[in-house]
Formats: sequence, C-alpha cells, structure tokens
Amino acid sequence: MTSPPLPAEILHADWPAGLARAVGAEPAPGGWVATTWLVRLADGRDAVAKLTPYPADDEVDGLTALAAAGVPVPRVYGHAGGTLVMERVGGPADWEAVGRGVAAMHQTIGPRYGWHRDNRAGKFVQPNAWADDWPTFFVERRVRVHLDDPLVPPEFRLRLQRACDGPIPERLPPHPAPALTHGDLWTGNVVAGRWVVDPEVSFADRELDLAYMQMSVRDPFPDRFWGAYRELAPIPGDFPERRRILELHHRLLNVRHFGDRAMPGLVATMESLGW
Repeated sequence: MTSPPLPAEILHADWPAGLARAVGAEPAPGGWVATTWLVRLADGRDAVAKLTPYPADDEVDGLTALAAAGVPVPRVYGHAGGTLVMERVGGPADWEAVGRGVAAMHQTIGPRYGWHRDNRAGKFVQPNAWADDWPTFFVERRVRVHLDDPLVPPEFRLRLQRACDGPIPERLPPHPAPALTHGDLWTGNVVAGRWVVDPEVSFADRELDLAYMQMSVRDPFPDRFWGAYRELAPIPGDFPERRRILELHHRLLNVRHFGDRAMPGLVATMESLGW
C-alpha cells in the first residue's frame, strides 16, 4: 500500500538541511498565525512541523533560552526559513515540573530589560530594544507600541497615552530583577500539561508573565503548578496592585488581533484602574 501524497504545504515548505524529509503529514489542531502539522520523518521519527509567516529562527531563539533556563520544551530537530521541526511530545501531565521550570526561568536574570533581538507576538513584531529601567521598557515596548493600531479606538488611545505619561511609570517599580520571561505563557502553550511552547521571550519583570497567567478564568493554571512555582519563587503580596497594569500589554495585543470582541477585556481592565 502506498502512502498518501504529502500536502502541498509540506511538500513545498523550506526544509532544514540534513534533516530527514517528511514522508507523511496530517494537520494538527490549533494555530492561527502559523500552521502546524504532525509529520512522520523518513528516519521513522514522529515530529511536529510548524510553518510560520516569519523566520522560524525567532522561535528557536526563544526555545533555546527556555531550555537553558531549565524549562521543559520540545527538542528542536531543525529549522529553515519559515519551517520549524520539533520533537512530537505528549503526556502524562507534570504540572509540578512545569511550575519548577517556570520558577527557574524567572530566576534567570539578564543585564537589562529587553532582548538581543526583536521577536514575535502573534502576528506582530515584538520590539525588545534594551532599556535601563522597567517602567520605560513596559511603557514604550509593551503599551505605547500598540496604540497606533487602527483597531484601538481613538478614545482608548488617548486615555492610554495619558496613562503612559504618568500613572503607569509612577506605579511600577523602577528596577525589579530583569527576569527571563516567556511572554505568552498560558495553558494553551503548555502541551499535554508538560511541555512549554511558543515563546515570546525577553528580560522583564517576571510579574508580566504572572499577570497574563492569571488573566484567563476559563483555562487557569492548576494548583499543582502554582504550589511548585511558589515553593521556589514566592509571589510578592503586593503583586495584585500591579497585575491590572501589566495586563494592558496582552489586552491591547488581543484587540489588535481580534478587534471588537476583545474590547470588553480592555474596557474592564481600564475601568478597574480608574483610567
């Protein structure tokens, strides 16, 4: 019996030099910026091929940083152009190991706030130019950068510009530890409750990750994760005072990606802050 023909997307994709070719492929669920395929390689290995509209090296750079920090991530088999080929991973879930890995990541401290290159936040370039203090980095690279998008209503653009000019920098600590952060850490980016994927890394206040991790009420991180995390990296008692401010980055990203249906979240965050 002959194998079914390869999908055109895989057949014509950039392919890493020296990596066995795909001999079978089927689409994987999820993904809306990139497309993901479950592939069988000619050497018998099962793998995941992610086809991206941006250089796959952006993601490899983040996965490499996470792995070096002790975060459980899939092994990268190779990448070329817009193709990233990774180990196919699965369960059983080990949320405690993920919690310990994320704590280790947040204890990996950089020289300043930023990253050695820009990378991606969904469809958009994520700017990571270095800054010497945390409020400047957060305001300029994680809030103000979104405000020219036409999907951000003018009224909110004006209100957020005012917040950037005063309340935000006034309410953030100037020099928290510039921790290695994932940048898009929610349960959907933890495969099988065990493997962390889709990084958007930078050195930032770790509370930026924590704020996003606590944003979702539909798919929260389980208690097993938080217990393991807090054992190694206790969360400051005054973090809730800053959480809503730090949500603004992802609230604005959601508006840029999804338009009006993401506005209620931004409205709720702004109202909670009194801005």
